[in-house]
Amino acid sequence: MTIALSYQVQLFLEDRKRLAKIGGALLVALLMCLALLWNASRFRQPPSIFDTPIDNTLGYLTLKDFSKLPLEERIRFMMELAERFRSLKPSESAAMAAFLAGVAGPARDQLRDNVKMIAKDVLAEGAQNYMALSPEKRGAFLDEWIIKWQRKMEKVTTGKEDTKTDSERLDAMRDQGKRNEERQNRMTGGGNLSDRGANGFLDFWQGEIQGSSTPREQGQITKFLDDMRTRLVNR
Repeated sequence: MTIALSYQVQLFLEDRKRLAKIGGALLVALLMCLALLWNASRFRQPPSIFDTPIDNTLGYLTLKDFSKLPLEERIRFMMELAERFRSLKPSESAAMAAFLAGVAGPARDQLRDNVKMIAKDVLAEGAQNYMALSPEKRGAFLDEWIIKWQRKMEKVTTGKEDTKTDSERLDAMRDQGKRNEERQNRMTGGGNLSDRGANGFLDFWQGEIQGSSTPREQGQITKFLDDMRTRLVNR
């Protein structure tokens, strides 16, 4: 009787040891899974544009984290990236070309979506601010908005702003708009680089990014761009 009881106790203790080992292994596995999930979901800050290898910098553009940045930070990132492009060393140019050639699948789609999202957010912010104004203030807002973004595009493409005054810029865009109205109301082609960029940005909405906006944003942006075109032509 005593021997049988001792044997049962031994089995019980061994079972507890096995259960403890299994429980410990499951706990470790659970903690590892949680750590992996946390690492995958945590927000990654943008790299330093001028102190990071160019392929790693471009790699950040293929992450969803890029579009989680505030709009102004994304714009600053792109402008600084364009500035770095203009001073790339031959070895960096080769690394950039190799990286871009290797971007495919989901990474390529995310890169395209991130760039589109900047344009959408710029338009959505401009449209929202525009709609909040009284009618008598909207014309001046449109003038300031289009000049602001034309200057930014000049900095991105050439690294400097044109010396034209605000009035000269608006006159040039008005003339360009009128010419393009005669070309089936398409505000593309013709003009210098910055004029094409400013006018072409307005049409980019319908062709590329309209589907990524909410119904409210679509309504506001459509109104905003229609009024912008009218302003450029009739100013």
